Amino acid sequence: MDWLSAAQALRDRRESHVIVTLAAVRGHSPRDGGAKMVVAADDAWGSIGGGNLEATAIDRARRMLRDASGVPELLTLNLSDKAPAEYGVQCCGGEVTILLEPMRTIPSVAIFGMGHVGAELARVLARHDIDLALVDSREEILEAGSFESLPGPATIAVHHAPVPESVLQLLPPRSHVLIMTHDHAEDLALCDLALRTPGLASIGLIGSSAKWARFRKKLNEAGHSTEEIERIQTPIGIDSIRSKEPAAIAVSVAADLLSKRTG
Repeated sequence: MDWLSAAQALRDRRESHVIVTLAAVRGHSPRDGGAKMVVAADDAWGSIGGGNLEATAIDRARRMLRDASGVPELLTLNLSDKAPAEYGVQCCGGEVTILLEPMRTIPSVAIFGMGHVGAELARVLARHDIDLALVDSREEILEAGSFESLPGPATIAVHHAPVPESVLQLLPPRSHVLIMTHDHAEDLALCDLALRTPGLASIGLIGSSAKWARFRKKLNEAGHSTEEIERIQTPIGIDSIRSKEPAAIAVSVAADLLSKRTG
């Protein structure tokens, strides 16, 4: 796979990566300026010349990924037998400058239930650069909300789904799922199938402790282990916001979600 195909595949899988470019060359170098590679947490594609310069670039790129850095960096290396080299000496005689560009993937969020809280949450999240799926079994609620035209950079997909859990299969990998429908039966079905859907980043459920106690029992009876059930976060939001106003709950849930994105 070439570097460009690898970058697209990583983007599709919602995996952060670093594009490494041989930005400038002075003197001799194993590759000409413009050579590129893509570095992910556990693999790399393409080449900027091998040897110490490539190994050093890969090491730096993976440190950027571990640190969740979003700022491009320049790295200059001398290809000389007198230059410090951690991964073997290269004595081409030149000097290269490497550009490392971290590519943080666009998050995907799905809100199931576009009632008062879901609608307010959609308005908050639409102002962020994310893929946003809005799902409800009630067509009239979606029509009244005009959610496709919410202001902001988010890419919005509105789903009228009489069986809302069917939309789980359409979500990109690493999606964050927030369950807050008008019907506890829908909520339970969504929790059940979300636990059976591989690759979700997080699952959040709105509701009281009494509701969750009943759901835990039902999910256990449906065959889910205690460890699996604990993947569901409930209550959702941050503890310091205790208001029950829909707009306040939406801000709380959005803040908690954004902390997951940057944590």
